[in-house]
Amino acid sequence: MTAAEAEAHSAMQSERRHLGSLAYRLLATLTDVEAAVQAAYIQWYRLTAEERDVIEDPRAWLTRAVSRVCLHMLASAHRTHARMQWAEAGGSTVPEIEVMTPAERVAFVLHDDFAMTFTEIAEVVGQTPETCRRLTIAARRQVAVSRSLRVARAERDEIVRAFIDAARRGNAAELVSLLDPRAEVRADPDRCAVAGRRPTIGARRVARYLLRPLQAHPDTTILEQETPDGLGFALWEDGCIVAVATLDVSEGAATAVRLVTIPHKLTLWG
Repeated sequence: MTAAEAEAHSAMQSERRHLGSLAYRLLATLTDVEAAVQAAYIQWYRLTAEERDVIEDPRAWLTRAVSRVCLHMLASAHRTHARMQWAEAGGSTVPEIEVMTPAERVAFVLHDDFAMTFTEIAEVVGQTPETCRRLTIAARRQVAVSRSLRVARAERDEIVRAFIDAARRGNAAELVSLLDPRAEVRADPDRCAVAGRRPTIGARRVARYLLRPLQAHPDTTILEQETPDGLGFALWEDGCIVAVATLDVSEGAATAVRLVTIPHKLTLWG
């Protein structure tokens, strides 16, 4: 690879954060995000040097490529009724956007979060600009309805902080009081065991699930952590981040605890 080629490659790789942010606002999991971004780069590097040379804005080209990949993944999930989790579209969290069609979701995120024109979005969605405008309007209406049913950010953060305090003190009873009776915990599989494919359900079971590793590793530090889903908390051991958690909150109680434990995913925070 020549110096010029190396510089061009480095410039392309620097767009990963932008592409990852876009994919993260559309898809459910970091695994899907990584797959979408990688697919876009594969498309780029399959172009000939001559084809790449005529592309005036590689960032815009990659943005469209990632968007199309995400649209395809969303359509596949939609057909199989897969529930989207752990995503945020701008100020919209998963419960607000999971009811949208794939085309509505892509049009909404690209226009409202990434300031793309309806003409540009039409190239991605395969619809007319006017149709894309209507898709975005419909999506906004769904977001407005969903937001009216969701807890305010300040109230949610208050519950998260109370949850963190109870976890730090190992107070199971207090954790249970902060959890909805039907609360569940979902976690990625870690290096050693498969966890999280089947959720742990019930406030007492969730509290025990969370406190067990903290009791086994008393030196674990619990710190507040901002995430795409809002305020959450991170677990640190020996200077390394080992887990990040966020809470779904509704009507004054945590309805779900979502954990990320896979090491390469934790690099987003640590």
